[in-house]
Amino acid sequence: MSRQYIDIESPQHLGLKKDCSLNPGADEVVIAVAYAGINRADLLQRAGLYPPPEDASPIMGLEVAGVVSAVGPGSQLRIGDRVCALVHGGGYATEAIARSDFCLKLADNISFEQGAALPEALLTVWYNLVERAQLKSGERLLVHGGVSGIGSVAIQIAKYLGCEVVATAGSSEKMALCQKLGADHALNYKSPLAEQLEAVSLMGSVDVVLDMVGGDLAQFNLDALAIDGRIACIGFMRGSQCQLDLIQLLMKRATMTGSTLRRLTVTEKSNCFVAVNEQVMPAIAAGTIQPVIDSIFPLKDALAAQDHMASGAHAGKILLDCQLQG
Repeated sequence: MSRQYIDIESPQHLGLKKDCSLNPGADEVVIAVAYAGINRADLLQRAGLYPPPEDASPIMGLEVAGVVSAVGPGSQLRIGDRVCALVHGGGYATEAIARSDFCLKLADNISFEQGAALPEALLTVWYNLVERAQLKSGERLLVHGGVSGIGSVAIQIAKYLGCEVVATAGSSEKMALCQKLGADHALNYKSPLAEQLEAVSLMGSVDVVLDMVGGDLAQFNLDALAIDGRIACIGFMRGSQCQLDLIQLLMKRATMTGSTLRRLTVTEKSNCFVAVNEQVMPAIAAGTIQPVIDSIFPLKDALAAQDHMASGAHAGKILLDCQLQG
C-alpha cells in the first residue's frame, strides 16, 4: 500500500508524495486511514507557531479513524479492528502509526467519519473539564465556541454528566445548534456577553469555563465565575495577551488552569483514554453523544480544509477523506 502525504514544508502548495509502508514498534499499530480530523493546532503548526516535538512526525494530522492493518509486539489490538486514534503527527496520510493505548475501538454503528471527529475532542474535553477543572454533576458550565468540534462535544459530555450548560456562538443559527446539542442557554459572542448572562440571571454563577478564545474575553470569564469557580484554557483565538482585575481571582477563590495535549505525558494520555473508553464511548455507541460533522474534503485539498477552519464559517468537525481513490 502506498501512502499519500501532505507536504507541509510548502504551505502555499500542499502537494502529494509517496513513501514506503510503515512498521509498527512495540505497543504500536498501523492504521489504514479512512478519515483524518482537522484541528486548530494544524493551522498553528502551518504558521510556525506550534512546532511538533522532536520525536513527532513533521506531517500534520493529530487524529485519524480507520482499520488496523499491522500490529507491533505488545499491542492489545488486532488486524482488522475498527479504531479511531490520537497520533503523534502524520495523520494527513493513507497510513499512520499510533500507540495502541491511544486508540479507541469503534462499535459497528459508529462510522469512520464520526470516529475521526472524536479523539482530539474527547481527550481535550475530558482532561480539561473532568481531570483538571473537576466538573461535577449539578454544576454550571460555560463553553466558548459551542459549535466547534471541541465545543459541540463539550456541551454533550457536560449534559451527559448532569450539568447545566451555557454556550457561546456567533450567529442565531449556531446558537440554535448549541441548544439542539443540549445547551440550556446560548449567547451571541458578537454582542456584549455580560449583558446576556445577566439577562438570564447567571452572572457570577458559572462553576467552570471552557475557554478556547482568551484575549478580551478573559475578564468576562472571571466575572462570570461563581465562588470556587474554575477556568480551563485550551486556546487563544482572540489572543494570548489580556489585562485582568485579579481582585476577582482572590474574592472568588478562583482557579485558572490550561493544557495542550501534546505536552501531556504518555501515561497521562493513556489514563485519559482508559477513562474516555469507560465513561464516554458507551454513550457514543448508544447515540447519546454524537460528533457534529461540518464538511469533508479530499486529502489533496487539505489546505482548503484548513482555510475553511480559519474562516470560522464551520459548525462542527472538518475532516479529510484519506482513502485511496480508484
